[in-house]
Amino acid sequence: MVTGLLLLHTSPVHVPVFDALRDRNHLGAELRHLVVPELLDRARADGPESVAPALLGLLADAGPGPVLVTCSTIGAVAEALAPALGAPVLRVDRPMAAAAVRTGRRIAVLAALESTLAPTRALLAEEAAGAPVSVSTHVVAGAWERFAAGDTAGCLARVAAAAEAVTDADVIVLAQVSMAGAADLAATRVPVLASPAPGLAAGLRLLSPHPA
Repeated sequence: MVTGLLLLHTSPVHVPVFDALRDRNHLGAELRHLVVPELLDRARADGPESVAPALLGLLADAGPGPVLVTCSTIGAVAEALAPALGAPVLRVDRPMAAAAVRTGRRIAVLAALESTLAPTRALLAEEAAGAPVSVSTHVVAGAWERFAAGDTAGCLARVAAAAEAVTDADVIVLAQVSMAGAADLAATRVPVLASPAPGLAAGLRLLSPHPA
């Protein structure tokens, strides 16, 4: 019988990020990782909905149980597959979005990829549940190129600088897992929210009614 939480990634660099969070905050939790970079490539080229059939097949083949999707671009598409899979599917940025709308009305979204902006806007609107929120979005120039080249430090430095430049927001949302480290680097009084830690905690709660 398949056990544990399945994490679907579109980059292999996210595996150690979530393993480290598990070891720090959820010792003993079982994580299974599925890394499929071509899903993001296809979603960027043809739109997130284009990956739905392949995604359904991959998750069905991976076995029963809850799924945490760590790619913000395809997160909404993945969540919509839950009824067909017969298992809960959670996008990693949903708990972060819920925290953002609780924190303030003016939300600034920083992303490394343009393809992430529309799904993140939609998620924030969903979590706001009709409450008035103002969402501004910003693609951080050069951040994705540095991340793709393996220059994580360079990527995070650019994201942190972009966060420091935000002056008209109550809260800043880092739209992608790859940006999370910038939350601790940014010298700003505006709260900066990242998705991995709250997302993993929420995903593990799907395994049991008791908090992970």
